[in-house]
Amino acid sequence: MKILRKPKWLKIKLPTGKSYISVKEIVNKNNLHTICQSGNCPNISECWGKGTATFMILGDICTRSCRFCAVKTGKPKKIDESESVKIARSVKLMKLNHIVLTSVDRDDLEDGGSIFWVKVIEEIRKLNPQITLEALIPDFNGDEKSLKRIIKVKPEIVSHNLETVRSLTKKIRVQADYDRSLQVLKILKDGGMKTKSGIMLGLGETKNEIIETMDDLRKVNCDILTIGQYLQASKKNIPVYNFPSPKEFENYKDIALKKGFKFVESSPLVRSSYGAEKHL
Repeated sequence: MKILRKPKWLKIKLPTGKSYISVKEIVNKNNLHTICQSGNCPNISECWGKGTATFMILGDICTRSCRFCAVKTGKPKKIDESESVKIARSVKLMKLNHIVLTSVDRDDLEDGGSIFWVKVIEEIRKLNPQITLEALIPDFNGDEKSLKRIIKVKPEIVSHNLETVRSLTKKIRVQADYDRSLQVLKILKDGGMKTKSGIMLGLGETKNEIIETMDDLRKVNCDILTIGQYLQASKKNIPVYNFPSPKEFENYKDIALKKGFKFVESSPLVRSSYGAEKHL
């Protein structure tokens, strides 16, 4: 497949500035993982420049091999039990009011890592009582017991991304399941959580499929939707099929809001944790 040239609206600024350098130093000094780095996020300059970051827990090696993702895959290392304290201290040093936590998939663990998720959230809140938090979680293989652990610690927002439309799920999210992800969001919503999901455009989906995905998310009462452009991170990732224009993203935002989503973030450079503090 021919590699497409990025359009002008996808040009990004190089990382710079005091806040960016400060966040980078704290992350590196504490040997922390961020999806900003591991996922090659195009907004790293803007977000780190504002003094915000999305922390990735349970290491930086994922047990799954989604074809869109830049995170390393393979056999993960043993859980670093000190990770929770290091993140909590770093949040305090950064003087953050709102953070996003995410993680690699840990299918090697019986609980999918949910017990450690709880430990990290509790440690962060212990040192940062003013903090509001978004948990961007994996599907935990749809295990209700694991999901109820997350519900019990009550993050202000719980996010789980569909990433793409039904027809492309097995091609893009090889070990995931579209309906299982919807069920995860339903369990979270039924548990009283404010829920959020995200999809990427540019993988070969049609307009009708995008609208169908919105409808599926609204059927499980998902509150917040993010829509962004898929970008190929490396040669091992699936190529970009097309680059919808900023106007098309705006149109999808209008459609989604009319369908009842409480907040929609939709533009080419949007990622699931972009502008996350606004989603509260």
